Amino acid sequence: MEDFFFYTSLSIIVCVFISLNLFGRRRYPNLPPSPSLSLPILGHLHLLKPPIHRTFHRLTQKHGPIFSLWFGSRRVVIISSSSAVQECFTKNDIVLANRPPTLLSKHFAYNQTAMASAPYGDHWRNVRRIGTVEVLSSGRLNSFSDIRKDEVKHLLRKLSRHAEEEEGRFVKVELRSMLFDLTFNNIMTMVAGKRYVGDHVANKEEGKEFIEIMNEAFSYSGGTNPGEFMPFLRWFGGNGYEMKLKKLGKRADLFLQRLIDEHRNKSASESKNTMIDNLLSQQESQPEYYTDEIIKGLILNLLLAGTDTSAVTLEWAMSGLLNHPDTLDKARAELDAQLGQERLVDEQDISKLPYIQSIISETLRLYPAAPMLLPHFASDDCVVGGFDIPRDTLILVNAWAIHRDPKLWDDPKSFKPERFEIGSKDEAHTYMPFGMGRRACPGVGLAQREVGLTLASLIQCFEWKRVSKEEVDMTEGTGLTMPKLVPLEAMYKPRSFFNKVFH
Repeated sequence: MEDFFFYTSLSIIVCVFISLNLFGRRRYPNLPPSPSLSLPILGHLHLLKPPIHRTFHRLTQKHGPIFSLWFGSRRVVIISSSSAVQECFTKNDIVLANRPPTLLSKHFAYNQTAMASAPYGDHWRNVRRIGTVEVLSSGRLNSFSDIRKDEVKHLLRKLSRHAEEEEGRFVKVELRSMLFDLTFNNIMTMVAGKRYVGDHVANKEEGKEFIEIMNEAFSYSGGTNPGEFMPFLRWFGGNGYEMKLKKLGKRADLFLQRLIDEHRNKSASESKNTMIDNLLSQQESQPEYYTDEIIKGLILNLLLAGTDTSAVTLEWAMSGLLNHPDTLDKARAELDAQLGQERLVDEQDISKLPYIQSIISETLRLYPAAPMLLPHFASDDCVVGGFDIPRDTLILVNAWAIHRDPKLWDDPKSFKPERFEIGSKDEAHTYMPFGMGRRACPGVGLAQREVGLTLASLIQCFEWKRVSKEEVDMTEGTGLTMPKLVPLEAMYKPRSFFNKVFH
């Protein structure tokens, strides 16, 4: 009897899927092209092989810069054309300002109320205003500059201690874990006023717990889990995907609520100069806007968007410099010319270091931390690039492919920071590591400060070279933020003036 029910249900689903597909083609005569091999129920999910942005790029070669796929029962349009992307986020910006409803945003992002996942509308405008004014404004970020400076010093001190035993010789280091500790501590100290990972930390167990939560969330964030696109799987128990998300969401909520309660119960004499303290003070006068849930959603977005992305960008930047020692020498010369060898670089100095800024821009061009950006969702029918885009279509922008388009960029696969120097011909070309339109990433200012200061400090304070004559492996790993497949190892030693300027 159970088998009969299962196969009958399966047959009905297949028939409905095919009928909807045929009906959609009659109603929308000019849909984007699509690969012919669409399997019942799965659609084109069987075509997806990591890394996803490269799979989509290969499909672009055959089907053009705008094509469509079926992820289970959901239509997805992939765009790899800069002109079409401009059209999406100018003429169609409001129509495409939504985020797709997902199980992840339901169970992990407070029922799609957190800023990054909230649908376009009054609630999103409210949380976006709170995020940009109370958390990510220039004034607020400047008030936290000492936190970023201190965290960079922690990194420099750790590297220096590690090198002391070698007495002036080059020593090997694995950088990925150090860079992640730096970005995680930066965010957590801004948010909660204390470091959670690394040396001399009292909260290591709490930090370890939340890093585990974040890593699990990232593993579900690729957007291609069958549980997201084939609801019928849940009728039969599926693969436990939704149950895992519910459990993960509860763990994250408990951790974040503990943080808020800690700060709510502070005594009057304790320092109240953290992001949570500021938001709780606003809660007293505007409780309907600054609820605990909204505060927790903001913290979650800041941690997920501001830790792994910056750490990954720094690792790619250092890898690119090790493979291009002339570029590294030029960056160091710029630092020495601007600052001499009498003091450490500071955030205020970054604006006077255009070549280092160009290195960061070139890194983000070749290795964007979100190669497919965040997904958009059509709230109504629209037209992009001459193609019909039906309502409820998921839109994915392949920024990685656009950044490497030979029609837009000269020698696009090469690492050439000079292309971003003022007056260079590539400067005006489409470049979107932080997205575009009204849903573009609001954390650009924080990323620029953090990555700029950290990279400049590493270049200024140490000499760097590759572990061997072989170039650093630049193969991409899997994951939402496009990490390197092989963690970066490098040889380094402090420069001669390091002890004089480092206090």
